[in-house]
Amino acid sequence: MPSPFPGMNPYLENPELWSEFHSRLIVAIADALDDLLSRDYRVAVEKRVYLSQDDESLLIGIPDVAVTTAQPMTTPAAPLTTAVAEPLTVELPSFQEVQERYLEIREGGTGTVITTIELLSPKNKRSGEGRNAYLQKRQQTLSSATHWVEIDLLRSGEPMPMLVEVRSDYRILISRSPTRPQAQLYAFSLRQPIPAFPIPLRGGETEPLLALQPLVHQVYDRARFEMAIDYSQPPIPKLSNDDLGWLQSFGDRE
Repeated sequence: MPSPFPGMNPYLENPELWSEFHSRLIVAIADALDDLLSRDYRVAVEKRVYLSQDDESLLIGIPDVAVTTAQPMTTPAAPLTTAVAEPLTVELPSFQEVQERYLEIREGGTGTVITTIELLSPKNKRSGEGRNAYLQKRQQTLSSATHWVEIDLLRSGEPMPMLVEVRSDYRILISRSPTRPQAQLYAFSLRQPIPAFPIPLRGGETEPLLALQPLVHQVYDRARFEMAIDYSQPPIPKLSNDDLGWLQSFGDRE
């Protein structure tokens, strides 16, 4: 059963489903590229690893410490006493290892990275270690000869920086190294199908079109996500009132 929506399924943005959806879609994109690219290339599934502070341990209580001093000596011969403070039990922040997968299109003979393809995760779009690690990798690639493809299928969070503010639910950014700082942006809404987009390769080569929408339907079907989604409830993150009305009317048409 394919996803019931014409474009991105907003229910897949739920944190309980996103990790699995992300992993499956990364592999589906890699397999689709294998079919599109010549044997001069190979598609590698890579991972970025960093430590992220547990969301439930963001705040640490730092109590006041009371220090009790000794009483003044009444005579020079009076013994010196030291007060001992009772220790307090506190909680330290916990950290978890995060692995984020992305794709690299490499030359088969040399291993040179021609194109990097990123599928954003929630941690990339909120402040913290995840965004810092991602932005560092993004800047390094944009300063190199490697092409950059950035797929954002998440409505919530802070979009990746651009000099021009573009309002949209979702974005696909394509930055070809010879034309930087200019890049191509595909901006689309919840109500629109995910557009197919070109994958930049070596100069002079025809850029194959990656049709992402069928892959989203394929992942939804193979993972049987309809069994994990309660369509009688509103999606998480929340939709605007207009989109929620569209969602309800869309469901009625189905």
